[in-house]
Amino acid sequence: MSARQRIILRALRGLVAFAFVLFGTLKLIGMQMMVDVFDHVGLGQWFRYATGMIEVGGAILLLSPRFVGPAALVLAATMIGAIISHLTVVPGSPAPAALLLALSLVIAWSYRGSTLALLGLTQRVSA
Repeated sequence: MSARQRIILRALRGLVAFAFVLFGTLKLIGMQMMVDVFDHVGLGQWFRYATGMIEVGGAILLLSPRFVGPAALVLAATMIGAIISHLTVVPGSPAPAALLLALSLVIAWSYRGSTLALLGLTQRVSA
């Protein structure tokens, strides 16, 4: 990976982390719009708190060199759930969640080698 690509990827990580901290914090502090959204989901407000903690925690780990890949995968999975809920029960566009999903997947793919190494599943290269 070139120096330019690393800089772009770090900037992307920072922007995505900022978005998840923002949206996760809005859930945790109980912004009325978020309370209403999770009322539509129907699983109770505990689910809003859990989602907010996953988003904020994932954003923090996204900035940690060791856990970037796994954090991006967890955040991507969270956005898949958000897209499904917007398409089925929650009013509003799934576009912001889809954008965050795409960006999280770009980050996860970019750090796939370190994620596999962290899991002890390093890829073998045949000669």
